[in-house]
Amino acid sequence: MSFPTHAGEFALGTFAHVGGRPFPGLVVDGRVRDVSPLGRTVRDLLVDWDSTLASLRRLAADPRGDWRGGDTLLVLPPLEPGQILQSGANYRQHVIDLVAAERESAHGATPEEARADAAAMMDARAESGTPYLFLGSPRAMCGAFDDVVLPREGEQHDWELELALVIGKPGRRIPRSAAMEHVAAYTICNDITTRDRLYRPDLKAIGTDWFVAKNAMTFLPTGPFLVPAEFVGDPMQLRIRLEHNGVVRQDESTKDMIFDVARLIEYASTVTELRPGDLLLTGSPAGNGAHWDVFLRPGDVMECSITGLGAQRNTCVAED
Repeated sequence: MSFPTHAGEFALGTFAHVGGRPFPGLVVDGRVRDVSPLGRTVRDLLVDWDSTLASLRRLAADPRGDWRGGDTLLVLPPLEPGQILQSGANYRQHVIDLVAAERESAHGATPEEARADAAAMMDARAESGTPYLFLGSPRAMCGAFDDVVLPREGEQHDWELELALVIGKPGRRIPRSAAMEHVAAYTICNDITTRDRLYRPDLKAIGTDWFVAKNAMTFLPTGPFLVPAEFVGDPMQLRIRLEHNGVVRQDESTKDMIFDVARLIEYASTVTELRPGDLLLTGSPAGNGAHWDVFLRPGDVMECSITGLGAQRNTCVAED
């Protein structure tokens, strides 16, 4: 497997030699340099991101040092986040599909009426509504090339490819106008969900059970890299693409978000202090397995990419 490419001069990740300890690695042209003298973990490096970025830039330009081929190392999740904030129902086309389907099945609307009503709802939500956020578990993370283990419980295991941002500057009640100053880097997350475990039949009034549906071990492939924000450009102009067994299932621009990156940061920081190393997922576009009525099975392969952030390739296996 060739090492994925990324935008910009360098990227950052977490790697290990077989049988060795994880280390923060600087990635340049498919080679990796151990930068643990700057900090024991990638999360440590994010605490003073401006200083770290300057140091990484100097090291990236220095051919001396112990550079290893990236394809000789284990590629681990690029960081262990302090908290994982996840956005639901944040892509316009995706939500319109869901709402229109409900309008047709439950209310007998025509397809045209259903989609018109759903589009009007999304316009109103974008204008005066608020994002929908929930917490995920860091223990659900796995590497960009690791196997995804499908648990025995449930059958409708589904993909959700998402752009994720990494906080590099702490803040509480961050105004939208200053929100992007708090973004250190971006990465790829595939927020896998077991659809038939999302609602509890014994507790219908409570609604969704995000813990059970989304937090199985390996259900959050992340990485392979953190790409500094300055190399990524406008996060609202990136392409999100997922192939399932060679068939394109998701292919959308981040400009389809209902609430953009700055608004998500503004909203999240009204509830909690954002700290360096926090991970914020921005939602998944249309094209989930539920839309296609196709779900993950052992042996399936997901190949995922987002503009400038590298690529993932995960094979699904049954739980042993």
